[in-house]
Amino acid sequence: MSDDVFEALPGLEVPVSGIASNLARLWESSPADGARPPSEFRASQMNLVLHFGLPTTPVDAVAQFDAALRFTEHYPARILVLCPRAEGGTDLAMRAKIYSECFIGQSRHEMSCIEAVILSYPQERRVFLEDQVSIIVEADLPVYYWVHRMSQVHKIATYEWLLRNSNRFLLDTAVSTPEAQTYPWPRPDGFRDLAHARLLPVRQSIGQFLSAYAPAAIVAGLRQVTVAARAEYAAEARVLLGWARTRLEACGAPAPALARSAVRTLPAGGGVSLELDFGYVDEREFRWRADFTRGCSHFESNLGGGRQTLPMAASLLSTEAALGEAIFF
Repeated sequence: MSDDVFEALPGLEVPVSGIASNLARLWESSPADGARPPSEFRASQMNLVLHFGLPTTPVDAVAQFDAALRFTEHYPARILVLCPRAEGGTDLAMRAKIYSECFIGQSRHEMSCIEAVILSYPQERRVFLEDQVSIIVEADLPVYYWVHRMSQVHKIATYEWLLRNSNRFLLDTAVSTPEAQTYPWPRPDGFRDLAHARLLPVRQSIGQFLSAYAPAAIVAGLRQVTVAARAEYAAEARVLLGWARTRLEACGAPAPALARSAVRTLPAGGGVSLELDFGYVDEREFRWRADFTRGCSHFESNLGGGRQTLPMAASLLSTEAALGEAIFF
């Protein structure tokens, strides 16, 4: 990553040594007659550190930053964005930007204001980065660490201050190197996968449908579990299969059936985005199919009491909603 990502993000460039003083001046503007100063509406609840991996493009970075802003519209935070530069450059200086925004509620008296600090740093200066981070984050508030497009696990593993001092370590396995899924991260209880969080409406929908059946009726004669997905939903397919296996195991599913679970790839451009299928040794069946482009899904089941079909809405959580799910649950 060059400084293209840093340049693409909004904000006023300031000296790194002057971040704190310039942030303070952001809120010193004189209010209009009768209005309350913006500083009265700046009430952060947390620190959100957004760390871009080297493969992140400027367009992608702006999209993730915008999602972070939409998240902080409901959960005010100080945002810290880290933009690494690839090793081997001639410029070893850190660069900084500051940015602020206020969100108006139902009336002008309902407003929240947030602030963001954006740091560009060469990988060679990483050893000094955490000193800056520890100064910039608001010390009395929890830290949530979101890494986007991780490409090198061993590099992120060296950011020990962030990994150990964050209440949650957020990672989207859909856009990260596969090694990130199995790496022994510090404080694994704080690890959250945004791919899992995005599937919340899907997990709720399938769970509510199957709750009408006794667990024994769902697992009796179960032969295998299959998840199918288009290539762009491969991470969601892996997460859905893992969730289904866990829930079926809790219902008493036979181990051989769970061992035969599998994920297969659907052709691009088809009408199905993601599919979950339970195969049985007899005529019973359960199948759920979703088309996220059209926002619909379809259940087909015969688990006792006759065959049932049911159409339902289907969607994945937006990035900002997935952040809330991953951070708070």
